[in-house]
Amino acid sequence: MSNTSLDPSEIARYARHIMLPELGGAGQQTLKRARVLVIGAGGLGAPVLHYLAAAGIGTLGIVDDDVVSLSNLQRQVIHRTADIGQPKVDSATAAIGALNPHVVVEAHTVRLDADNAEALFAGYDLVIDGSDNFDTRYLAADTAAGIGIPLVTGAVGRFDGSLTVLMPYRAGKDGEQNPSYRDLFPEPPPAGVVPSCAEAGVIGALTGVIGTLQAMEAIKVIAGIGEPLVGRLLMYDALSAQFSTIRYRRRKHRQAD
Repeated sequence: MSNTSLDPSEIARYARHIMLPELGGAGQQTLKRARVLVIGAGGLGAPVLHYLAAAGIGTLGIVDDDVVSLSNLQRQVIHRTADIGQPKVDSATAAIGALNPHVVVEAHTVRLDADNAEALFAGYDLVIDGSDNFDTRYLAADTAAGIGIPLVTGAVGRFDGSLTVLMPYRAGKDGEQNPSYRDLFPEPPPAGVVPSCAEAGVIGALTGVIGTLQAMEAIKVIAGIGEPLVGRLLMYDALSAQFSTIRYRRRKHRQAD
């Protein structure tokens, strides 16, 4: 097991965490011990990676096969103008290293697919999905459920965003099995029904709101604090500045799954 003790510079760096009774030094060591995989170093992945690196997550894996383009910079704040043309995993790795040299970054310059998902996920304690397409969201949810690790999944479009936490392999406080992604969204919408951000646009700051909330949920799950968004979908309407939450349960026909 790697050394998770905190040296004097880390104690100073994480002082505002350590003074929190809910977290403390032991909780900070738990964060340092954690291995988190982030799917996508784009609009959602950028704030997720920034805040988890700042929080002291010990190892961050990044899965992304894209390169930085000029149109990314309106929202993907982990990248710089000078990074245009570079692989996003390289740009993000450099930014994380500049922010917190105590964080180990594992770069996976691949596209997540059915052939590599299980092997990638198996090396981590928690996965955060910041992808921008339904195929990847369903693949991530099914894979995480299959191997029994938590998934924080989020989505954005135009001026609206949402996120939830998935742990369908575990029972809730009421003894009932937690719901899965397919209990919330049984099937992807037909092709072309929901336009992508490239087609419909997205306000840049929205990705910061949802991505930061994803990072917060990940910290809660890892540290065992608070009430993660399990069985709850948090929705944000940026134009009206309103949050709303809906609860969802495991569907009856899935009880035997």
